[in-house]
Amino acid sequence: MIICVCGPTGVGKTKMSIELAKKYDAIIINCDAMQVYKGLDIGTAKIKEEEKEGIKHYLIDFVDVNQNYTVYDYQKDGRKIIAANPNRNIIIVGGSGLYMKALLYDYEFALEEDNETYDDLTNEELYEKALKKDKNIDIHPNNRKRLIRFLNKKTTSFNKDKLLYDNVKFIGLTTDRDNLYNIINNRVEQMFKEGLEQEVRAFYEQKVYSKAIMTAIGYKELYAYFDGKISLEEAKEQIKQKSRKYAKRQYTWYAHQMKVKWFLVDYQDFTKTISEVVNYLEN
Repeated sequence: MIICVCGPTGVGKTKMSIELAKKYDAIIINCDAMQVYKGLDIGTAKIKEEEKEGIKHYLIDFVDVNQNYTVYDYQKDGRKIIAANPNRNIIIVGGSGLYMKALLYDYEFALEEDNETYDDLTNEELYEKALKKDKNIDIHPNNRKRLIRFLNKKTTSFNKDKLLYDNVKFIGLTTDRDNLYNIINNRVEQMFKEGLEQEVRAFYEQKVYSKAIMTAIGYKELYAYFDGKISLEEAKEQIKQKSRKYAKRQYTWYAHQMKVKWFLVDYQDFTKTISEVVNYLEN
């Protein structure tokens, strides 16, 4: 059985994954795009060693921060782990929906790109062309460089309804919006108490400007603070705001891409939520 534990940031996925792994003697595969990187610990809310309770975790904390680890890399590595554990229950946990989709579904990547320059097209014409390729693109009409890169990228193809594995269950954890936003805000405050500023400053002083650092929420905002562009409080508020927006995007992804069974988390008695999930899995 493959159990996918998904949902927005901060909702309790890690805790659920540990409990299910103990219940079903399972291994765990991380599905958080930023937690693959070594050293991005506090800012990504990476599970601590003592929290793993001896359960084997894969695809976590193993890539140098200067490397670019792509969803294609994740797909290859994740499928190798699944293939190597044919008789084991597997928990896949994390909020990176595209990674989960690429791992489990008939999802093929085009590894080559075209090299069209589109010199004969205006920005507006480029944008119209890009909309025809994907009506949901999130690129500004005047960002010519990104538009050209998007148009040159060959489209990935997949059958979104075709799972490659049998007996896959998608478990989603959720809570009401106000509570989730409160959890996220408090979580950011806790990250700073645990030393987020010091963690990020170490990379800043080493002059690390890799894609991972400049993509991960919490890191690029603190870089702006270290550069003197914003205050520490502004950085903290930006981290909270971007984390909340990210949570909204995660909900949107799962709503359109996967058949998730959602469970409202009981934070007063998490064992009740665990029982509800187990009952669903077994019945």
